[in-house]
Amino acid sequence: MTATILLIRHAAHAHLGQILSGRAGEVPLSAAGRTQAQRLARRLGSERINAVHTSPVRRARDTAQALAAVANAPEDIAAPLDEVDFGDWSGRTFAELDQDPLWHAWNARRGETVPPGGESMRDVQERALGHLRSVARQASGAVVAMVSHADVIRAAVAGVIGLSLDRILSFDVDPASVTRIAAGTWGERVVSLNERWV
Repeated sequence: MTATILLIRHAAHAHLGQILSGRAGEVPLSAAGRTQAQRLARRLGSERINAVHTSPVRRARDTAQALAAVANAPEDIAAPLDEVDFGDWSGRTFAELDQDPLWHAWNARRGETVPPGGESMRDVQERALGHLRSVARQASGAVVAMVSHADVIRAAVAGVIGLSLDRILSFDVDPASVTRIAAGTWGERVVSLNERWV
């Protein structure tokens, strides 16, 4: 049997495109993000979602809550879906980061560069895929939504298709988008990438 995993990026928040929020837990969705989350929930409401797992970060929890309410599915916090630990970069503006050579190295070579005081993309990939695989083994035949973050989803997708972590910025994972993964004891495959309705 196969489980369907919906990897969902949280909806838009006030820091989007301006500040690297990282694991700052109380950055809420913006007004536009709340609208995105409701539209996403309505769109997925016609699908049979058995459970909703979410990153502990507020912007993800807010998105998951909207989905869980419409799907009438239980919502669980899942630490492996947490945002990348950006260490010393967390809370800095992208304008500031653009002056940092290590930031440019990180974006060019995600497979080997590590944020100062943060975690490697390899660690992010291992925790995200580990959770996805564990859930798929226990939820054969089910549909499980996992609300997370762009780079976490990119890392998981790269692991499924065998793409180098250095290439994860070569595809988009937009706010309130859905990437579908079929997963089972046989492995995983990407069914769709970056579905958007908002």
